[in-house]
Parts: sequence; structure tokens; C-alpha cells
Amino acid sequence: MTTAEHAQPAAAPMPAAPQLIPGNSLITATPDEGRLLAVRMAQLVIKFTQPDEKVRELIRPGYSTNAADLIAITQTVALEFATIAAANHYWRPATSTAQS
Repeated sequence: MTTAEHAQPAAAPMPAAPQLIPGNSLITATPDEGRLLAVRMAQLVIKFTQPDEKVRELIRPGYSTNAADLIAITQTVALEFATIAAANHYWRPATSTAQS
């Protein structure tokens, strides 16, 4: 056998990495904006994890009617929101702990 017969097929090029944090920032003006950002980030993670839109459409009816799956989705959003809230100092101005 020749070297060409043993050659591995070329790997498919990696798609460009999606932006998983819209605007590349966790900073929001209000808690409501933070919650919306958390929902969007959770959607982007699902899209990143399963990039095939047809597959996502195919499996959506299964998880959209399953209570455990819906709870898991809300837990993902809650984790994203906790991160966003911390990044925004829970929407309170940061205070200095230094004494004058």
C-alpha cells in the first residue's frame, strides 16, 4: 500500500466560534435586563451544544412537555443569572471598604 492509501481524510474545518455572551459583557442596567441576558445565554449554549437546527426542532417537542426537562432549563437560566447578578454587584453600587 502506498502512503496515499493510508492517508486519513481531511478534517472538516471548525466553524467560527459563536459569541456565547452577547456583546461580550455581563453588565446590564437592571435585574430584568440581566434575566433576559441569562435566558439568551442559555439559548446560545443549547445552540452551541447542538448546532444542527433540524435536530433541535426534532427534539423540542420532547423536552417542551417534560416537567423535569423544563426544570433543568430553568436551573440553567438561574445559574447564568446568578453569574450576571454577581458581575453587576447585585445592581447595587460597589461600596468601598476602606476607612477614611
